[in-house]
Amino acid sequence: MDREILRSVQRPLKQLYREKPQAGRILLEASGRLGEEGLSCSVQTGQALVSAGLHPSTGGDRTLACSGEMLLQALVACAGVTMAAVAANRSLGVAGSVHASGVLDVRGTLGMNPEVPVGFSSIKLTFKL
Repeated sequence: MDREILRSVQRPLKQLYREKPQAGRILLEASGRLGEEGLSCSVQTGQALVSAGLHPSTGGDRTLACSGEMLLQALVACAGVTMAAVAANRSLGVAGSVHASGVLDVRGTLGMNPEVPVGFSSIKLTFKL
């Protein structure tokens, strides 16, 4: 989006948030429906319905999106869009890439050992600008 277009779109929003700071605090939400396709959870995104399932390391067959990868993709998208918006608002040019990686021990998901946590133990976000 062109900087001038961004500024013209954001100008009235910025004025509102200056006058009413509490209006700048928003709640983002997401919901899903469990099990409509076996071991899955379907979520409505802004663009499409996405059915998430298991990664192959836990028995998935890649016919459904991997929920862990979706989490990392959402993090990349959020960080990238936010960085681009902040840069544009500060009249800075920015180009490059954003990468996320996460470590998890799938034994937790598989219920093999109650000592092994379920989910990511670490997530790394890298920017190349």
